[in-house]
Amino acid sequence: MRPPSMLSIAARTFVGVVGVVALAGAARADVLDDVKSHGVLKCGVTLAAAGFSAENNAGKREGFDIDLCKAIAAAALGDDSKIQLMPMDLKTAFAGLPTGVVDVLTHRFTWTESRDIGGLKFPKIMFYDGQGFVVAKKSKANRIADLDNATICTLQGSTSELIVASYFGAHKLKYKIVTFASAEQAWDAFVGKRCDTLINDRSGLAARLAKLPNRDDYKVLTETVSNEPIGPVVAQGQPRWEALVRFTLNALVAAEELGVTQANVDAQRSSQNADVQRLLGVNGDFGTKLGVPNDFAYKAIKAVGNYGDIWDRNVGPKTALRLERGRNALVANGGLMMSIPVR
Repeated sequence: MRPPSMLSIAARTFVGVVGVVALAGAARADVLDDVKSHGVLKCGVTLAAAGFSAENNAGKREGFDIDLCKAIAAAALGDDSKIQLMPMDLKTAFAGLPTGVVDVLTHRFTWTESRDIGGLKFPKIMFYDGQGFVVAKKSKANRIADLDNATICTLQGSTSELIVASYFGAHKLKYKIVTFASAEQAWDAFVGKRCDTLINDRSGLAARLAKLPNRDDYKVLTETVSNEPIGPVVAQGQPRWEALVRFTLNALVAAEELGVTQANVDAQRSSQNADVQRLLGVNGDFGTKLGVPNDFAYKAIKAVGNYGDIWDRNVGPKTALRLERGRNALVANGGLMMSIPVR
């Protein structure tokens, strides 16, 4: 099987974008009004990714992306329990936004130009990631150059296909790509030795490995071959809803910068720090300008904590994923994460 040409991959991407644009033509009424009227926030989430969106032993779905959904519900409805989680694959997730099947995707999707101009809007980056390759330790592959002539498993229609074509072409490496309808099928094929390696976001690889009893039989190569800015997604043409989602997520980052946590947020309402007062709605009218109470950020932080709280609880070094903050550390700590000023 020949590697797909850049033209064929671009053509499939274009078709996907056109499909989203066509769906976006069936414009919804104001999403925030819909959410308030229905009294529930419908969140599209990934089917199963440990640390991000997966069922625990009690059958309750939890994770990083679930917490983002809860924060938005707390801001919009004043109650983080008023959520409807809808596990979706890539195709159904993108189609569900403009038609109202879901109100927001906290699914793990990369912000790309084609998706942005195709009717999908990314209010704020909440996870800086990059794609990498996982191999069996006994394969003796220690760097990507060792994957010359490798068979690569990946999700059909994902950005991974283009990344593989670009990287391997630029480095004059040969490969055979095998695509699958779902990420789960691609992973099962890799573990079942149908391919030599699998490409995915490094966080996604960590999530998959966390579920394996023999995780130490595998390793993720150290090289990162792409930049993957990831965040929740809303439909285009909804500026008020997009703004509320953006500044709810922004509040979680601002809270960490200001030392406001889930544990101390009540006490912080008495803070004399003007930035904290504005963030928590003690002063200013930033909430009413968004169509919600001024304490919307306080409710979000009270529900799930700040960005660091969410990270440590779901994907941090003490969890099964063992992820360090890296590029997701605050700018003050050498990372890329920063808030938009609340003023």
